[in-house]
This record gives sequence, C-alpha cells and structure tokens, in this order.
Amino acid sequence: MWDRVVGTQPDPPSWLALVTGAIAVAVVLYRPTWRPLRTVVTIAHEGGHAMVALLMGRRLSGIRLHSDTSGVTVSVGKPTGLGMVFTAMAGYITPSILGAGGAALLAGAHITMVLWVALVLLALMFIAIRNWFGALVLLVTAGVILAISWLASARIQAAFAYLLVWFLLVSGVRPVLELQQMRSRGRAPWSDADQLADLTRIPGAFWVAFFGLVSAAALGIGAGSLLT
Repeated sequence: MWDRVVGTQPDPPSWLALVTGAIAVAVVLYRPTWRPLRTVVTIAHEGGHAMVALLMGRRLSGIRLHSDTSGVTVSVGKPTGLGMVFTAMAGYITPSILGAGGAALLAGAHITMVLWVALVLLALMFIAIRNWFGALVLLVTAGVILAISWLASARIQAAFAYLLVWFLLVSGVRPVLELQQMRSRGRAPWSDADQLADLTRIPGAFWVAFFGLVSAAALGIGAGSLLT
C-alpha cells in the first residue's frame, strides 16, 4: 500500500486533462451543480483557517459546516497580530493552493497520492468538526474518495484525481467574485476581508483583490502543470 501511495502511476491519455478541465469549468459555472458542490470548497476554506490557526500557535476550538454551504472555524488566542491575520487570510486562498499542489503531484504522475493526501486532510479535519451535518459531509466525501482509490480502475482514479484538482483550481475563483458581490450589497459585514480590514486597517477591497490574485495565479500555474 505504501509503495502504491508514494509511487507513480502510468500517465493518463493526453486528452484527459482537457476533458476534466472542461467538466470542472462547466460544473462551477452551472448554478444547479455549483450549489451542492460548493460544500467541497467550504471544506477546503475552513480547513485552511484551521490549519493556519494551529501553525500560528492558536488553539483550535472547532469547525462547523452548514447545509447552506457556509462554515465557521473558531480558534482561541490573541485577537490581534500576525497570527490572527494569517488565520483570517487563509480561507479563500486555500482551495486554490490545494489545487495547485495537487496539479504538481499529478504532473509528477502521483495520482494515488493526490487521493490519499485528500483522505488524510479530511481525517484530520474530522477530528475538529463540531456538528452532525459537517461530520456527515466529511464522511461522505471521504467515502467517495476512498472507494475510488481502493476499488476503481487506474483510468477512473486518474480521471477523478484530475477532476478534483481542476475543481479546486477553478472553484477557488468563484467564491471571491461572490464575496465582492455580497460586500457591494452590504450582505457580508463580517466576511474574512472585512475582518482583515479591521485587523490591518487596510481596506477590505484590497483583501478581496488579494484573494482573487492568489486564486487566479494558482489557476494559471496549476493549469500549466496539468496541460504540459
């Protein structure tokens, strides 16, 4: 099993990256599919908050995922300073960074590793989950990835891994656009961007632009890795 996880797999057909990329774009742009799958982005978003909070020496109190695709991560520590700034900063950029990291692994033919890294991250997040819906979402997501990595053929595993990575890359951009739309209508007074504005005295619009720049850069870098 260890050799399988850390080893490399045969390169998939050259068309697979293009097809899965097109599917990911369609899924993200089409509202009926985006609505339920946005929860995957929320998992990465809240996981990013939690991971950085721990790295900054904060104590993680818990994570909640909600049926409206929102989520919240609570950590305990100094309410100001770099630790809190980096914790608040992490959410919107984590899906894109994970996607870029997954693209780098796929470029190195580590298809199985992509799936098992996802499983490990989900397992770590499960320890911190604090509501039943969040626990159910993590179990279902992990169950799908585990079943594909354990039971599916190499071709199916490759297609799923590419689709997952493309989805993270593409879906990292849309929540940033949605955030700015909500802020412009006064519907997101406690958003990550506005919390960062309070912490740093830098306008929230700057932080939205920062989120968008990181997401777009990760998409470009990840797409280059997947398509070359």
